[in-house]
Amino acid sequence: MARRLALITGASAGIGAAFARIYASHGYDVALTARRLDRLEALAAEIRLRFGVEAYPIAADLALADGVDTVLAGIEAEGRVVDALVNNAGYGLPGAYSQTQWADQAAFLQVMLVSVCALTHRVLPGMVERGYGRIVNVASLAGLVPGAAGHTLYAATKGFLVKFSQSLHLENLATGVHVSALCPGFTYSEFHDVNGTRAQVSQSLPSWMWLGADEVAATGYEAAEANRPVCVPGSPNKAIAALTKLIPDDWALALMARQGGRFRKV
Repeated sequence: MARRLALITGASAGIGAAFARIYASHGYDVALTARRLDRLEALAAEIRLRFGVEAYPIAADLALADGVDTVLAGIEAEGRVVDALVNNAGYGLPGAYSQTQWADQAAFLQVMLVSVCALTHRVLPGMVERGYGRIVNVASLAGLVPGAAGHTLYAATKGFLVKFSQSLHLENLATGVHVSALCPGFTYSEFHDVNGTRAQVSQSLPSWMWLGADEVAATGYEAAEANRPVCVPGSPNKAIAALTKLIPDDWALALMARQGGRFRKV
C-alpha cells in the first residue's frame, strides 16, 4: 500500500476517534481498535467516505492478556504494518485503593501500562527498520502534577507514560521514529461519564479548564510531527504544569489535597 497506516487504540469515542480523523485527514489509512465493534464500524464508514482512505475496525479488549495479539493479528491479516501508533485506550477507576478489587486494578494496569508497552515493543522495530514512525502516548496532566486521593493508579500510570515516552524519544532520535507524550487536562469526552464523575466535574470546574477532543488530538498530532517528547495542550494546563515545577513539593501536594475532591471520587 502506498499510504501509511496509523493504529489508534480506544478509537470508539473521544480523543481516540478524534485522532483517527486527524490521521485520516493527513492521508493515513487507519486501524481502529476498542471493545465496541458497532462504534468502530460506524467510525470506519465515516472515515472512508469523508477522507477517501481505508479504515479497519478491530474489536479487542486490551484488558485481556491476548488483546495486543488480537489487534496486531487483525492488521497482519490485511497485509499491513503500523507506521503510526496512538496509545490512547484508557479509563479511570474511582475509589480509594483499599476499597477496590484487585482484579479491577490488574485489568486497569493491563490496559494502561502493559498493553501500551507491548504494542510499542511489537511495532517499534519495524518502524526503526523502515526509518519512519510516529508514537503518541496519551498521558495526562495528571502525570505531571502530584497525585490526588482516589483513582489511585491513574496519575501513577500517566506519569509512567511521560517517562516512558521521554526515554523512547531519546533512544530514537536518529531513527526517524518520533515519540511524544500527550498530556491533556480536562477534555470533553466520555471519560467522566464512564467513571461516574460527570456531574461532579461539570459542577465544580469552570469552562475555561476544558478542551475539545478534536483540539487535543490535533495538538498531539502536531507534537509528534515536530518530535516534541512532552506536549501539554491548552494555556491553562501549561500554566498548571509549570507552576507545579516551581513550587515546593509539599505545597503542591497540600494544594492537591484541598482541590482533588473537585474531580476525583474517593
